[in-house]
Amino acid sequence: MADVRVRYFAAAVDAAGIRSETLDVEPATVGTLRRVLTERHGAEMQRVLASGSVLVGGVVRRGDDDVLAADVDVLPRFSGG
Repeated sequence: MADVRVRYFAAAVDAAGIRSETLDVEPATVGTLRRVLTERHGAEMQRVLASGSVLVGGVVRRGDDDVLAADVDVLPRFSGG
């Protein structure tokens, strides 16, 4: 798999400047996606990724070697009470 649709939420939208995009990610791992997103969207996206979550199939994936699916969500850290 190479094409991954990435959807951004909240501060991740602000960092990317868009709500979603399709990227060629090879190898299709969370670590590669983080690198690609940081290269494309800079330091603000790096901050979002450092404290936020990457969801693959609705499940948080933190390991750089975790395999991606066709759809991935990037969410910033949320605070709540």
